[in-house]
Amino acid sequence: MAKCAVCGKGAHFGIAVSHSHRRSNKIWKPNVKSVKVKVNGGAKKMNVCTSCLRSGLVERA
Repeated sequence: MAKCAVCGKGAHFGIAVSHSHRRSNKIWKPNVKSVKVKVNGGAKKMNVCTSCLRSGLVERA
C-alpha cells in the first residue's frame, strides 16, 4: 500500500464493530495521490497525501 512521501502516513488497522456488535477486520487507507513535485529544480513523481497537499508542504511541478 502507498505511503505519503512527506509525512509517512500509511494504512491503519483495527476492528470495525457493527450495530449488532459483530466484529470484522478493517483497514483505513489514507487519501494518497501520485503527484509531480518540484525537487532540486526538477520534477519528480511522488505519492503524497491530500492533507500535505492542502497544507502547502509540497510544491507541485
